[in-house]
Amino acid sequence: MCVRTDPARLAQSAHQAGRARARWPGLIWSGLCALLASCAVGPNFERPTPPVVEHYAFGGDPTATVNAHGSAQNFMLGRAVAADWWQLFSSPQLNELVAESLNGNPTLDAARANLRQSQDSLRSGYGIFYPQVALDASATRQRFAPIKFGESLPSSIFNLFTLSASVSYVLDLFGAERRAVEALGAQVDAQRASAQAAYLVLTSNVVNAVIAKAAYQAQIDATRGLIALQREQVSLAEVQVRAGTAPYSTVLSLQSQLSSYEATIPQLEQRLTQSDDLLATLSGHLPAESRPRDITLAQLTLPGSLPVSLPSQLVRQRPDILLAEASLHTASAEVGVATAALFPSITLSGAYSANSTTTAGLLSPQGRAWGVAGDVSAPLFEGGNLWFKRKAAIDGYEQARSLYRQTVLTAFAQVADTLRALEHDAAALRAQDEALRTAEQALHLVQINYAAGLATYLDVLNADTQYHQAQINDVQALALRYQDTVALFAALGGGWWNARGAPLTSSGAP
Repeated sequence: MCVRTDPARLAQSAHQAGRARARWPGLIWSGLCALLASCAVGPNFERPTPPVVEHYAFGGDPTATVNAHGSAQNFMLGRAVAADWWQLFSSPQLNELVAESLNGNPTLDAARANLRQSQDSLRSGYGIFYPQVALDASATRQRFAPIKFGESLPSSIFNLFTLSASVSYVLDLFGAERRAVEALGAQVDAQRASAQAAYLVLTSNVVNAVIAKAAYQAQIDATRGLIALQREQVSLAEVQVRAGTAPYSTVLSLQSQLSSYEATIPQLEQRLTQSDDLLATLSGHLPAESRPRDITLAQLTLPGSLPVSLPSQLVRQRPDILLAEASLHTASAEVGVATAALFPSITLSGAYSANSTTTAGLLSPQGRAWGVAGDVSAPLFEGGNLWFKRKAAIDGYEQARSLYRQTVLTAFAQVADTLRALEHDAAALRAQDEALRTAEQALHLVQINYAAGLATYLDVLNADTQYHQAQINDVQALALRYQDTVALFAALGGGWWNARGAPLTSSGAP
């Protein structure tokens, strides 16, 4: 029967393999069976089964958010995620920035190069399945002294020309080479998943940077308006102090608040500059070479219909899960390589050569030589080296399996968190919108009362200050809703599998 090891029985098979080392005839017979059946020792990798759940969050996933800022978002379970999901924000400038980054980002270029490298390594590994043929030609001139062999003959000088060819072939009876090539194939999958992850991170970072920059600019504009009002309040308070109608502590309190508002401007401007520098870097340009793009929140459209992949599909779409799966596959193949090392290896070889003291004599049958050989190498005692290498490979497999499960758990939690975050973002933004409308109405009423002589100018400034502060809070809540929308697309894998043509390959992005 064929020698196989199932992942669930790795420990038992390890013990059996150790006992089999003392029974080489049985091992040879098992090896012949393995060759005839074209099987390889070690576990045959099978993709992990997706979690059997129907939703991501406890108690069910939300189906829609409340209407906030004039729009509600609906979650479309089972709807395909578009590969160019950023176009749902309806901004030509944003689309241009993403395209520029995909063409010039060095990190993505490096990921593609790594993928090509792993593919070439795999092609190189396939060479082990073919006979290894070598040709050699040599010409030497030597002086032969028979006295070295106890003969009293005169020495001679002659030329020796040799043409030779050799052929060798490794009989992969126990699948060591097949498992090694299988590991190379898994490494290709790992590099492909890494390239997909780089693609997803790049596009998400570009969109998030654009949203953050727009929010910083909106906050700067609102804060500057707030500072202008606060300066008026300070001036008015100084007049009242000079008139003896207000204590000087009022001026100090207002000046302190004014300084606090003014201190936020450099911080926001620094973040604005960092956003420009980040966008330049992501697109593969130096900050001094890149022209800043001014995209406001008003120029972005919040996607109303959000696709949500089925839980059973997520494990086949997220790059980090695919990378963990490829690592698990590699670890499985390495168990096979370590297991095959416990068994004999057989190499067949042949050589042919033509030798002559003249080039014309190379065709003479007298100088022809050939030989065929079969080499069998079997480990008998290596101080437990191979045995514990196999146990280490099994431990590595168990570790990779645990890491894969942890990656899946984290991925599902991220999707659940993002769905709930969007639900809560909409509720928070709705409350902020209400606070903004209330502050605007209060300001309008105070202005009417001021015109009628029923309110002081200080009351107008206070109401205007509250309105501008509500504007800042509203901008922050709106930007968070946009960024959590981006986070949902990223948590679902970014839709690379729905790109036109093949998925991400070594030659470019989807």
